[in-house]
Amino acid sequence: MTATTMMKMDRPEDAPGAFQAAWNAHDVAALGGLFDEDATFVNRFGHYVRGIDEIVALHAPIHETIYRDSTLENELIDVVHIADEAAVIHFWSRLAAGPAHPAGSHEVDTLILAVLTRQDGMWRIRALENVTLTNPRTGEAILRG
Repeated sequence: MTATTMMKMDRPEDAPGAFQAAWNAHDVAALGGLFDEDATFVNRFGHYVRGIDEIVALHAPIHETIYRDSTLENELIDVVHIADEAAVIHFWSRLAAGPAHPAGSHEVDTLILAVLTRQDGMWRIRALENVTLTNPRTGEAILRG
């Protein structure tokens, strides 16, 4: 893990890049810093947690083990402002797991939906849900085009 640096999100559009940077640095404290204190997080396996401490606790063990050599590549799809201080974003996320993963090196594509709110001039993630792309007929994970 690296030394924690505060990642600033001046606009909702900054969230995918900030999330990617924290993940790729394996800095779970910086990852937690992107979230509102009472935020909710649903990972790609349907595990629901609430609050920064639980979000960090969910990610710390995997960044020390199976995802310690993983990287993310995120791509913003859209931003919908639902109020002056609130926005919904969608972004693609490609996880590249490395040899540390029990299944070996492989890639997984997910679609992330996040709700962000602005407080004191800073945008924070209030809720995030991550869905793995799968073939609806077979249940197998698929990569997007």
